[in-house]
Amino acid sequence: MGALLSSLNLDPDAQIDTSGSLESLRERPSSSPSSPQPGSNTSSVAGRQWGAPLPAAPHRGAPRPYRSNLTPYLSLLRPHCNALDRLVLWQPSQKRSFRDMSGRPINVTDEEATRLLLVLSHSLAESTLQSYATGLLVFHVFCDTRTTPEDQRAPASPDLISIWLSTIAGSYSGAAVKNYLYGVRAWHIIHGVDWHIKKPELDALVRAAEKLQPSSSKRKKREPYTIAFMEAVIAKMDATLPLDAAVIACLTTSFYSAARLGEFTVPRLEDFHPSKYVKVSDMRHARDRNGFETTVFHIPRTKAEPVNGEDVYWARQTGTTDPESTLRNHLHVNAPPNDGHLFAYQHRRGTKVISRPLTKPAFLARIAAAAKAADLQPLQGHGIRIGSTLEYLLRGLAFEVVKTLGRWKSDAFLVYLRKHAEIMAPYMQADLHQEFIAYTMPPVRCEYTSFWFGYPRSLDASLYSYILGIAADRVYLAGSRWGPKASPAFTHTLTTLGFS
Repeated sequence: MGALLSSLNLDPDAQIDTSGSLESLRERPSSSPSSPQPGSNTSSVAGRQWGAPLPAAPHRGAPRPYRSNLTPYLSLLRPHCNALDRLVLWQPSQKRSFRDMSGRPINVTDEEATRLLLVLSHSLAESTLQSYATGLLVFHVFCDTRTTPEDQRAPASPDLISIWLSTIAGSYSGAAVKNYLYGVRAWHIIHGVDWHIKKPELDALVRAAEKLQPSSSKRKKREPYTIAFMEAVIAKMDATLPLDAAVIACLTTSFYSAARLGEFTVPRLEDFHPSKYVKVSDMRHARDRNGFETTVFHIPRTKAEPVNGEDVYWARQTGTTDPESTLRNHLHVNAPPNDGHLFAYQHRRGTKVISRPLTKPAFLARIAAAAKAADLQPLQGHGIRIGSTLEYLLRGLAFEVVKTLGRWKSDAFLVYLRKHAEIMAPYMQADLHQEFIAYTMPPVRCEYTSFWFGYPRSLDASLYSYILGIAADRVYLAGSRWGPKASPAFTHTLTTLGFS
């Protein structure tokens, strides 16, 4: 395991360093001249300088040991590092060459080459880097076992890639094999190594891997959280305790905002950074012209919007799962700092009390313990978002509204409908009023041949479904039940909204 070497070249006299990190790249002395030169990333034009500093790599702690059956041979090219850094720190045997279209060498400094490497690594989300890193590890362990020379690993020939995929097919899930392939491809791209494949053959191998995946790799069905489940879990917790107060507030906020659990928790304690994770200062209140209030949370960085982030929101609910009251209690019990993690809780360390960010493992462990205390089967974290989607659909919100609330850019959330018959049950009844179905389940856009309820035909049908979805939701919260005949409360709500 070796140090990263100057200008990304191998140095046979380099001292072996078992703590590879991205900082070793950033802190490498520059070989560029001290004054701006052509081709230097400190060049200036009209008083403007390029080469803005890149975000500092977070401290990740010591890398975890390899699994006994997945340990690569010692190599200066592949230092033992954190998985998130592996695609950058693991080097191909040949240095990238920079040439113009005629094949002539381009004058590129070590600093520029390093910056290009680091910038390319920022094109991938952390979760993607994690899974791709595993694929790169599997690829090199495979090459080690068959003593594949370094110069044949990058660029990897199409035949080597095909042999590798056929070897691991049946040992991993089809999705894992596909991600592992993409990981090796990303490693080639980041280091400027040509990537040539036989696409038809690889597509066939990926399909085969899906069919050959072992039964043990099939993901257990992720059951949805329900309001009843949350009420039972909350009843087994003590909202006056710092950790419980934070977990309850995080659970209800994640559920009613249809958010991913990872958007309101951090993976590990050292991972919290104000520019990446939601803070107390990222919370605000909004009110529309009808006086309806929502609480809005700006998540600085999400999987879909890694640069600008996204807003999620919820409205006050009833009962013990009301996110407004649980969040208010958390802020009272834990008083997290304004620039600290939103769900940070007070934790005693020796004689000191510190504000500790709520990690995903800590959250799931506490929920699991409370579920077992309530004689319930613990559920997985993704079940919160699934449960939120189902809850809002069961309340009668239009599909397009739920899609917007959950921030789905595609119809991927519709997979939940196919797995939960109760969502479709109301729409399949023979005596259900057809106009009600048209209100709650319209086309995405629809043009009408005549005026409808006094509105022009060009009005977007999704607006009608949105209004009726709100109406149905209000009736649900009021305790009314829908049926073949509209209840008085439902009729009154329609009249209030102008549908007379």
